[in-house]
Amino acid sequence: MLKEVIVVEGKQDIAAVRRAVDAEVVATGGYNLPPHVLAYLDQAYRKRGLIILTDPDSAGERIRRFLSKRYPQARHAFIPREEAKSEDDIGVEQASPAAIRAALAKVRTQEWRPVEEFTWRDLVTARLTGAPEASARRAAVGARLGIGFANAKTFLRRLNYYGVTRAEFIKALSELEAANDSA
Repeated sequence: MLKEVIVVEGKQDIAAVRRAVDAEVVATGGYNLPPHVLAYLDQAYRKRGLIILTDPDSAGERIRRFLSKRYPQARHAFIPREEAKSEDDIGVEQASPAAIRAALAKVRTQEWRPVEEFTWRDLVTARLTGAPEASARRAAVGARLGIGFANAKTFLRRLNYYGVTRAEFIKALSELEAANDSA
């Protein structure tokens, strides 16, 4: 059983996570968290820690930002968008148990004082912005680094805020190039 409490958005997400791992899972019920849920999360954060695992969409990102401000030492797990899709829906509940376990294996903590290791130039040079394939490349690199899919601005912030090292970044880019060469 995981020590930390996993925070998801809804009841179906709870079921999906419980199919993947043995853990306590709490649903926010959306962006307007009820006071009793916040009180429980406050206690869990102090005593056990939290892992935030929200949907890889704009609503999930908004909830993640809110929770990150309230719980700055919470850990973060990201499921790649392509692994959280089913027909026209996207979310944790659509992810396979293997995808959820993989996301939890790459959990990251937001840095209290982010290191400005990466710049916009790094994204341009790596063709993660300003190139026709930039969105797909960010998705693939984000999955390899465990920081998820994001637009270029948010991706750069995640690189710096989640403690990604230059070596990890270069390795992820190399793996992407190798995968593209073999395809």
